Order: sequence, then C-alpha cells, then structure tokens
Amino acid sequence: MIFESLPLEGAFLIKDQPKLDERGFFSRIFCSEEFKKKGLQGNFIQANHSQSKKKATLRGLHYQLPPYSEEKLVRCIKGSIYDVILDIRPDSLTFGKSFGASLSPSNNLMMYVPKGFAHGFLTLEEDTEILYLVSMHYSKEKERGIRWNDPAFSIAWPFQPKVVSERDSSHHDFSSDTHLK
Repeated sequence: MIFESLPLEGAFLIKDQPKLDERGFFSRIFCSEEFKKKGLQGNFIQANHSQSKKKATLRGLHYQLPPYSEEKLVRCIKGSIYDVILDIRPDSLTFGKSFGASLSPSNNLMMYVPKGFAHGFLTLEEDTEILYLVSMHYSKEKERGIRWNDPAFSIAWPFQPKVVSERDSSHHDFSSDTHLK
C-alpha cells in the first residue's frame, strides 16, 4: 500500500498494489499494521456497500458529530466516482477546505477520511458501487449533512449532479452553530 498525504491534514489517498497472475489478482484493501505505521487508527467496525444506478448521482456530504465521529476508508469497486472530503474541524488550519479525487477499480485508489471530515461522492458512470469501512456505528441523533453546493465552500465538482436525494438537497446553508453542535 502506498500512502499519499493530502493537503488536508490527516487525510490520505491510498494506492493498493494488487498481485496479478494468470488467475486474476489479489489485493489488500486494509492492513492495520500499515495504517499504524502512518499514525492512523483504522479501527474499522463496519463495512458498507453502496450502489448508484445512474451516472451523475450525488451522495453526501455526510458526517457524524462526536462521540460518533468516524474514520472512513472508501473504495470504488465498480464504475467510478469523484470522491470529496471537506475539513469541518473548527480548530484545523484547513477548516472549510475540500479535496476531491477520482476513484475506480482501474486506478486502485482509496480515500482515507479522518474524523472531523464530511464525505460525499458523485458517480462518473452508470451502475457504480463503492465499498467503505467505518470506525463507528450509525447514530441518527448525531448524523449531519452539508449540501453539495453550499455557498460557504467552493467544492469543485466535475459536473452538475442529476440525482440527489431529498435529504441531501435539503440541508441548510452551513453555520457552525447548527452544523457542528
């Protein structure tokens, strides 16, 4: 696994290195030892699988408040996505900054999302699937969201989404008083 530090402190793009032979390939998507070497906890307790049928489907931006803040490890296993993280840690030097990258089975990239970040993605192809590991159980009471086009942030999506859930499109403009408490 190759870890590339991102401009947002604590976030990484991770490239796996599949072993190929005549049968196909073998690939590690997570290794606690390698994560610990990078100072990452990687205490994942749940794996989620998400499918989006249509190109230009947007999911997010989602996060949970403490004590349910979670790390995520995101991998696209079919199709492709533009994956976005947004730093919402109030004391961070990169608060309000975002980073995006294309993830697909062909580029072998994964996004490591630290606690204190919102996460979302836009599908770049029809019939796209992602697999992601999370470090905390879901909490309806602590779940929050930021609208994909919130004017407080300048997230550069590759194109306009065509499919956005009612929940994801109805988040109010960002305010630390309502979004971080």
